Amino acid sequence: MNRARGLLIGLAAAALAGPAAAGPWTQPKGTAQVIVKFEDMRADRGFDPDGAMADLPAGRRDMTVGVFAEYGLTDRLTLQFKGDWQSGEDAFVDFEGRGPIELGVTWQAWRDDQTAISLYAGYAHGGEGRNAGYAAPGQGEQDWEVRASVGRSFEAGWGPIPPRSFVDVQGARRMRQGLPDEIRFDATVGTRFGDDWMVLAQAFGGQADDGGPRWLSVETTVVRDFGEWSVQAGWRQTVAGRETPQAGGPVIGLWRRF
Repeated sequence: MNRARGLLIGLAAAALAGPAAAGPWTQPKGTAQVIVKFEDMRADRGFDPDGAMADLPAGRRDMTVGVFAEYGLTDRLTLQFKGDWQSGEDAFVDFEGRGPIELGVTWQAWRDDQTAISLYAGYAHGGEGRNAGYAAPGQGEQDWEVRASVGRSFEAGWGPIPPRSFVDVQGARRMRQGLPDEIRFDATVGTRFGDDWMVLAQAFGGQADDGGPRWLSVETTVVRDFGEWSVQAGWRQTVAGRETPQAGGPVIGLWRRF
């Protein structure tokens, strides 16, 4: 039981690496985790309103240094914080400033040795950076998000899934001021190799209401543990969308568990 619990917590931590909110496994009471992440996304082409590829008027760059922190208020209730500092440029603007700040809570509705189901609610306040990847800097004000997530670990493997793996699927509704409301869908598959290595494959998708922009990005990263610290490195790429840049670039993260 203790071994399975440790595996679930470790694998769930990996799901925090991307833009999605925390995964379905909450932090144990009194424990915390902080992730600092650097991203440098660049694009020369984008997806037009019909989803076809087209050249951008000029190259686009979005560089972000972000912080994600979470703390276990109880074994079933985790407090979360997200924020970042951004700089970038495109054909119309050159900007630098704070991105959105988000505070939320995840409640674990159900859990056994392998499966967890959680609900998240969060509030975000927009900054002078990009509050949405498809919007101009500073556009967007306050957001509310509700999210449901389900995850399952496969310590012994299952079919094509290797041992010591997990799958995490999340769906969310984001209600926005100054931008259209959105539906989001995120998924993560992770596999641990040995005691210190993990490989993650993630997908982040969404669509704005009323036929607005949509996007799908995929990310592959490798995580190396050093005791209470972990280092993450990989690449993210937009693979489909509408009215959104075809951005890609490196992702580097530093994790610390307390």
